[in-house]
Amino acid sequence: MPKSSKLAPMNTLIINARLIDGMGNPWRRGELLVSGDRIAAIAGPGMLPRTDAVIIDARDQVLSPGFIDIQSHSIVPLMKDGRCLGKVTQGVTTEIMGELWTPSPFGGKIASPFRANLFPAPNEEWEDIARTWTRFGDWLRHMETTGVSVNVGSLIPGGTLREYVMGFNPDPASADELDHMRNLLAECMQEGAFGLDYALIYPPDDFASTEEIIALCKVCAAHGGIYVTHMRSEGDRIEAALEETFRIAREAGIPAEIYHLKATGPRNWHKMAWVIAQVAQARRTGLDITANMYPYPASGTGLDAMLPMWVHHDGKFFNNIADPALRDRIREDVLSHKNDQAGISPDRVMPIGFRAEWLKKFNGLTMDQIARERGQDWVACMLDLLVEQHANVPTMYFGMQEDNLSLQIKQPWVKVSSDAGGHDPATAETPTHPRAYGTFTRVLRKFVREQHDLTLESAIYKMTGAVAARLGMHERGRLLPGHFADLTLFDPDLVSDRATFSDTHQLSVGLSGVWVNGVRVLDETGHTGAKPGRFVRR
Repeated sequence: MPKSSKLAPMNTLIINARLIDGMGNPWRRGELLVSGDRIAAIAGPGMLPRTDAVIIDARDQVLSPGFIDIQSHSIVPLMKDGRCLGKVTQGVTTEIMGELWTPSPFGGKIASPFRANLFPAPNEEWEDIARTWTRFGDWLRHMETTGVSVNVGSLIPGGTLREYVMGFNPDPASADELDHMRNLLAECMQEGAFGLDYALIYPPDDFASTEEIIALCKVCAAHGGIYVTHMRSEGDRIEAALEETFRIAREAGIPAEIYHLKATGPRNWHKMAWVIAQVAQARRTGLDITANMYPYPASGTGLDAMLPMWVHHDGKFFNNIADPALRDRIREDVLSHKNDQAGISPDRVMPIGFRAEWLKKFNGLTMDQIARERGQDWVACMLDLLVEQHANVPTMYFGMQEDNLSLQIKQPWVKVSSDAGGHDPATAETPTHPRAYGTFTRVLRKFVREQHDLTLESAIYKMTGAVAARLGMHERGRLLPGHFADLTLFDPDLVSDRATFSDTHQLSVGLSGVWVNGVRVLDETGHTGAKPGRFVRR
């Protein structure tokens, strides 16, 4: 088990900086004093006393709030290595988790605190520890105690609530089951959850009806939380999915956030302009709807996302896909595009997470290439691969259009998110999506410096102040006296992502300093080893 490596914050004076405050204001030259874990003062050049402080010369670099990742998947990576290296080297100081799954609260009908086919436990010791996490905040408190370099917080997944009460039963919730989920949600909100989220293309989230989601969102709203959604469709049925999001927000009286905004599949690319217009119109009518996105033309999820939802019923996924009697039905559903990923042609589908030795040679090949090499029909090949791996296979889907990325990121209500965990290239076992290493630095390089889609101030706002405001984090995400000293120092002319789809485990460059709660976790030589991160609550 990793031990905590906490260092006491010290007085630090950062001079000769270009200050960007995270609120969208124009940058200004100045200096900033950190005392303990807080920003003590901000002033013009030469205005703050030089005594009793470690002086850092920014050399005209940009000093901004630390970036807040509103959609992180660092739960398991943080258990393996609390340094969160791939994110810290992007300037991330706070990770907000909870899409689809959290390891706590554990209990009820949840068989394991880890979903072994997608989020396997690092080892048996972690499995045993997680079985003691019966309250929502237990795993976050544990992370803080054992030591993490970044702040950690989370939403509560609707799927976790449903699995706790109903397992993987796809039936509508009974009145008693719904009351049980309401009570459990209220406890999670009291423990500090930022809100309620649903990943509506995955089980058991997808089993929830709109009415069930509305009922739970009303509880969340009563506790001041937000609703965050991976919509039921981002492709062929995006119109109905967006209307469902609007309905939930309207009837529950709750702010809504759309995860990783996109229009997936070439035949749906034209719909993005319509989606943007619909959100803008909804906002004009008073609905509090916003979104986030990652700056890449490929999404990343499991290979099982190609398959119809019914194969997951009652937790019998691997039995169902291995059953010869069901394969014709599965094939028919896949080829009739029952879900968004199935509508992406196999030459745009790239599995990257094979772990079985005899399958690793296929990592980085497209699904049609793998099928040709194995002499199989691609649907049968996909099912056999899942059976042979007996676990989900992380997969990249090249389904988005670059022009839409530029259009989306310009919208004032769109923020930046990674949809990825923080990894370390030295211990990586399989390829991953490059967004795990380059989301925030890619925005600064591509959309600010190269394409001029955003000003630097606007980009920083989308990564800091806008996220803090959405989550109700009133003392983070902005450069203000009294706020927590979560800071990122970078050269705007050099900051860049290095990870690519063909070479994914590459750290970003151009950052010279990252502070979390006043403690420096990144300097010019790399990660300092410090782990001052805290459990952040709504």
